[in-house]
Amino acid sequence: QSGVPLAQGLELLSDNMTNKKFSFCVFDLAKRLNSGEDLSTALMAYPRVFPPITVGLIEAGEAGGILSKVLERIALLLEAQAKIRGEIKGALTYPMIVLVLAVTVSLALLIFIVPQFQEMFAGLGAKLPALTLFMLTLSKIVVSTEFLVGGPLACLGIVFLFNRFYSTKPGRLFVDNLILKVPLFGDLILRSEMASMSDTLSTLVNSGIPLVEGLDRCITACSNQVIRLALSKSIVLIQQGQELSYAFSISKIIPKLLVSMVKIGEETGALPFMLENLANFYKREVEETVSNLTKAMEPAVIFVVAGIVGTIVI
Repeated sequence: QSGVPLAQGLELLSDNMTNKKFSFCVFDLAKRLNSGEDLSTALMAYPRVFPPITVGLIEAGEAGGILSKVLERIALLLEAQAKIRGEIKGALTYPMIVLVLAVTVSLALLIFIVPQFQEMFAGLGAKLPALTLFMLTLSKIVVSTEFLVGGPLACLGIVFLFNRFYSTKPGRLFVDNLILKVPLFGDLILRSEMASMSDTLSTLVNSGIPLVEGLDRCITACSNQVIRLALSKSIVLIQQGQELSYAFSISKIIPKLLVSMVKIGEETGALPFMLENLANFYKREVEETVSNLTKAMEPAVIFVVAGIVGTIVI
């Protein structure tokens, strides 16, 4: 937009980047452009850096002569998706840190403090309450050699088995479906996926990419297998002549609000505009949900931590 040639702009970006690998990648793109390649063709040389959705949008922008507008739209799209991911990570970080802290404090009490009381209780010879006996037994287990060796091995084994299970299609479908059913968090993830999907599809359709191809690109960008499966079934129905709203209505995971708004967009001939409004709506929903979730979790996490540590102390 400022009149600087694309190859020269990429060279300037490369010179000012701190990431050496990405800087080399951008500089190589500039060299390819200087040699006569299109930007979309040059990007295909780095499929791990530039996803198919980005390449497809740029290819459509080149064909329609609106590359600058498409690049601006891609920047807004990536910025919005990064913001959503950051908000979700932020909502999950606080309880995870507090939980790790609670487990660390609990283990420290069981390893260093409780054994001292065990010697004292043994000298008294009195009958101990069930809770105290449980804590003393738990302390013996924690300080044993078997736990020190078997605990980390068991954790590594669980992580390995989970990764193996999640790497299979049925396993990923089961886990992703379970995630969407988790109270509060499942709804948050669904809304973030709907915001990303609506934003992506709106950008693709506005850039002149056919609806079926746009949905296919959305599948690539989606991280939840349940939603990806719903989009795949929608593509089949659209190829059979059905409308997008009907294809979405068959799915049990797509919210009814999105289906209704898409139907209105189809009837009025303003589907990209309606998808953009849906994306903005779900982005606001994600922000509000994250804010409310964080506020609700703070006292809940403190209560749980106090319960864990308090039980050991008592």
